[in-house]
Amino acid sequence: MIMLRRWLLALMARIGLITSGCCCFLLLFYLLGCKPSSHSKHPSLLWPGGATSKEGYLALLQEREDSHRHYISSLMKQIAELKVALEERTQQLQESLEKAKSKGILPQGLESLHNTPTKSDLKEFFRSQLKQAEVSSGVELPNEYALIPFDTFTLQTVYQLETGLTKHPAERPARRDRRDELIGTVETALHVLNGPQQQADDTRRKHTYSPSDFIQGLSRTERTRGTVYELMFKGDGPQNFAQLVLFRPFGPLMKVKSDGVNTHGIIINIIVPLSGRVDAFKQFMSNFRDVCIQQDGRVHLTVVYFGRDQINQVKAVLNTPTRFRSFTLIQMNEEFSRGRGLDVGARAWRQRQNVLLFFCDVDIHFTPDFLTSCRLNAEAGKKVYYPVLFSQYNPSIIYSNHTHMPSIKQQLVIKNENGFWRDFGFGMTCQYRSDFINVGGFDRSIRGWGLEDVHLYRKYLHSKLMVVRAPSRGLFHLWHEKSCADELPPDKYKMCMQTKAMSEASHGQLGALFFKQEIALHLNSHKPSKEI
Repeated sequence: MIMLRRWLLALMARIGLITSGCCCFLLLFYLLGCKPSSHSKHPSLLWPGGATSKEGYLALLQEREDSHRHYISSLMKQIAELKVALEERTQQLQESLEKAKSKGILPQGLESLHNTPTKSDLKEFFRSQLKQAEVSSGVELPNEYALIPFDTFTLQTVYQLETGLTKHPAERPARRDRRDELIGTVETALHVLNGPQQQADDTRRKHTYSPSDFIQGLSRTERTRGTVYELMFKGDGPQNFAQLVLFRPFGPLMKVKSDGVNTHGIIINIIVPLSGRVDAFKQFMSNFRDVCIQQDGRVHLTVVYFGRDQINQVKAVLNTPTRFRSFTLIQMNEEFSRGRGLDVGARAWRQRQNVLLFFCDVDIHFTPDFLTSCRLNAEAGKKVYYPVLFSQYNPSIIYSNHTHMPSIKQQLVIKNENGFWRDFGFGMTCQYRSDFINVGGFDRSIRGWGLEDVHLYRKYLHSKLMVVRAPSRGLFHLWHEKSCADELPPDKYKMCMQTKAMSEASHGQLGALFFKQEIALHLNSHKPSKEI
């Protein structure tokens, strides 16, 4: 029995071992049979260059998109909860203010919190700023120093009067912040011009406005009001323009108006008082024929000549063979007075048309762009244009190192070394004859040189007309020898001498002339000695 039991135990142990081995073998075979092959239909994201990588990426993108969608949904839910909480807190604050107000214990300065600002309140604020600013109409000013001048700008350059210590007449290129501001303004204007509302208002427009249509702009900032921009664009024809006024009341830009301007019928009567100076008049007429006759064609010339000497030469210059006959020559047998001459020339216009006047001097050079600015910046009963011209320094000083003197066109470049903005002069101006008559014209008691233009300028400042004062890139004062008469009263003589000193050369150039001897001695002392 004992032997049989041992044999049965040994047999069971062997059967168990065989069974365990079979199980292990079957398990190993199963694992080998279930191993994923390299040709599996499931895409592998670990190998983007494989044949099935596109589907894998699409699946991954879909997964991420779902994740972002859930995240955005969560944020929107949080924002909605915050809005509800804010409304509850606002309601609680209003209730507290109501209780405090009913009890008479509302602290001073918190009354404005009682009324929640609305969109209409914001528009009303902008309207009040616009009404107080000098945008649509002029405001009365105490004197010429109270007027804030405009800056003239293009897409590349800003022409300004207040330039700080640098005293550069033009900022080229403009500072980055200034450039971004002006370019943004031009883009806003283009958006307005090309918008659906503007298209509906102007059904005759044939093209879409682009930055290349921008001519120039004016900008002025009032510290307590905001910034006003006047922008001019080319229209469908050579005499059609689009003019926009934008206002930034220390906030978003808002459109004030957008009008089409046709300058076809606007004639400019250029009035020039003259006494002698035939050579200067010949140079003036050369520029006049080139700009006004050959290019513009919508100009009348009025020459008021004082005295009898050289009057025949002046007539000969006017009657130089040409088809242009739209001029008037008035002879005055009396002492020269600039204000008297301009006043007589303005009142001599006999046509019914309310003509645009340009008070000019014989030593002025202008371009066709200036005539366009004259027409666009003056408006009868609304505004007068007082451009700041660029005054040329003495060419014999500026070009003393040149072998040949450059031509007038080459000389008239707006640079610090060539000249300066004549911001103290108010003699060159564009205004309609009706405004000139209504304001009282010139002070006829003033004789000789100076002050008559300042008096007229002050009259406009005291009126309701807007005075547009801005540097003009197309108006130049040619240098000429200036003499101050001894018979002038002390105040006029001082002004004359100051003008004479400022017109010779820049500060640095005058300094080089004043210290010329010391500079020469310094250069001689530093010359290399010759070896014997």
